Amino acid sequence: MSGPDRSAPERVHVELGNRSYDILIGHNLINTAAQYVAPLLGRRHVVIVTDANVAKLHLEALEQALKRADIGVDSIILPAGEGTKSFQELERLCGLLLDMKVERTSTLVALGGGVIGDLTGFAASIILRGINFIQVPTTLLAQVDSSVGGKTGINTPQGKNLVGSFYQPRLVLSDTGTLDTLGRRELLSGYAEVAKYGLIDEPDFFSWLETNGIDVIEGDESARRYAIGVSCRAKARIVGADERESGARALLNLGHTFGHALEAECGFSDEMLHGEGVAIGMVMAFDLSATLGLCPPEDAARVQRHLASVGLPTSPLSVQGRIWTAERLIEHMGRDKKVKDGRIGFVLARGIGQTFHPAHVDLSQVTAVLNAAIAA
Repeated sequence: MSGPDRSAPERVHVELGNRSYDILIGHNLINTAAQYVAPLLGRRHVVIVTDANVAKLHLEALEQALKRADIGVDSIILPAGEGTKSFQELERLCGLLLDMKVERTSTLVALGGGVIGDLTGFAASIILRGINFIQVPTTLLAQVDSSVGGKTGINTPQGKNLVGSFYQPRLVLSDTGTLDTLGRRELLSGYAEVAKYGLIDEPDFFSWLETNGIDVIEGDESARRYAIGVSCRAKARIVGADERESGARALLNLGHTFGHALEAECGFSDEMLHGEGVAIGMVMAFDLSATLGLCPPEDAARVQRHLASVGLPTSPLSVQGRIWTAERLIEHMGRDKKVKDGRIGFVLARGIGQTFHPAHVDLSQVTAVLNAAIAA
């Protein structure tokens, strides 16, 4: 693809009335953050929340960019990892913010991946009954998914994201340069969410990914900006129509009922990253759709083939040394926040780009798909 114009970020608008905001996608946005952040501030002061890994890479650059514009900065560095999305760390973060004497005109800045974005957004929604926050996502997964749409929250022993709120940021700054600091496994985890948008309702985008997806993963700037832009526009469109997931937004959970169950069985640890669970879950969702006669088997095979071709896991057996059972996975699904009237929620497909939310799925069929997936 031809080289992008790095001077001007792409702007994607999320239309939510008086809570609308922009997503800016471009290179070097952290170093130029002040020009986008300053107009949104009440009090000319921010608190940056990040984790220990991201702090080493990007915190100083963001602090200095804001200070050069005479914006006061305090920073909080939390432990890295999914375990930080907990009641314990939420309580600690809120305590630190109150000790800093934040005001209702203060602004939090979430600098990091999905864990930091989810936790910071949730803290912003409850501290002083709600203060502003800005997302500066530094992972591919956060740039295309978790930083957009206002879902915030923490995990509990019962499941993933079961405690949280819908709370929109004032701005999302997606600096594509931060992706150069990620390992391949983390990039692949984010890529699963990129592929999801094609599978939901944009079959032409999925076809584009089949040709260009490896360029997104391997660092082609133009391919990355295009993929992030398409993903954000897709999510912005869905969130604008259904902010609180009462209808169309549920389609964004493609693969997630299966994926969250796999993550829960692994204790929400690095044994299985979120995007890895989603990738396996999307394969299972298409396999289930094919089993039910809804989706052509060749489409299900095509999904599995593409995800595997870029290096994503497509079976729970990719986790070495773990014994899976369908019964345990179904048990985890029963605790998922998408359960309604006692029924587990799934997103199924009639083909690539043709997903829907069925009223009911026979769990015996789900069990059969799970047993096939975990068979040695």
